[in-house]
Amino acid sequence: MDKKILQYLCPTFAQIILVSLITLILKSSGHVCGYKSVLGIILIIAGGVSSAIWGCFFQIRYGNKTIKMIIKDFFSFKAELKSYVLVILFIILDFSDTFINGSIKITIISFLFIFVKSIAFGGIEEIGWRYTFQPFIEKKVPYLAATFSTFMFWGIWHFLFFYIDGSISVVQVFPFIMGLLTNCFILSAVYNYTNNLWLCVLEHSLINTLSQVTINVSDGNEYIGLFTKIIIISLSIVLSQKSKSDDKL
Repeated sequence: MDKKILQYLCPTFAQIILVSLITLILKSSGHVCGYKSVLGIILIIAGGVSSAIWGCFFQIRYGNKTIKMIIKDFFSFKAELKSYVLVILFIILDFSDTFINGSIKITIISFLFIFVKSIAFGGIEEIGWRYTFQPFIEKKVPYLAATFSTFMFWGIWHFLFFYIDGSISVVQVFPFIMGLLTNCFILSAVYNYTNNLWLCVLEHSLINTLSQVTINVSDGNEYIGLFTKIIIISLSIVLSQKSKSDDKL
C-alpha cells in the first residue's frame, strides 16, 4: 500500500485501538463506559473522531488544504438540485423495505436531535473515508477495488468503535456488514458524482438517523432489501464510472 495513505490509516487505527484498550481496562476495573457515563462519552468522542482528525492531517499535508477549507467543504450546503435528489433517491432505495412494510415512530424534534447527533457521531467520519481515503485509493486502483478496500478498513474501524460505545454485543454482524457494504457504494457514488463532502455527511447522517428510528415489522422484506441493494450497487458503479469519464474530458 502507498506510504502516503498509510499516514492516514496507521494513526487513525492507532488512535481508535488505543481508546479501545483504555475502554477495556476501565471496564475490567468496574468503571461504567459507553453513553451511560461522562467518561464513556469522552472515550466515544476520542475514538469516533479518529478518522476525521487524521483525514484533516492528510489533507493539510498532501491535499493542499487548510482547516478553514476543510470546514468550508464540510458545510458546503450549496449544490445542484440534482445532487440533493440523488441523496434522497439513495435513501428511498436503501430503506425501501422499511418504508413499504415497516414503521417510523418519532417526533420532528426527536428526529432533528438524532440527525444532529448523527452528524457529530457519524457524518464527521466522511472527512476520513470518502473525502480522503477512497479518492486517494482510486488514483491507484479501479473504483470497485477502492470501494471494497474502504469497506474493509471502515468495517474494522466500526467494530472497534462499537466496542467503545458498548453496542458490540447487540450488533447483528451479517446484516451490518451487508448494510455497510451498500453504504460504501452509496457514499462513494455521492462523492464521485457531486464532489461535495457535505452531501456525503448528509447521506451518512440520514442513514444513521433512519436506522435508529425505523422499525422493520414485516417478514419477507429481505427480498425487497436484496433487490434494492443490487440496484444501489449497480447505480453507484454507473454513476462513479460516468463521473470518472467526465473528469477525463
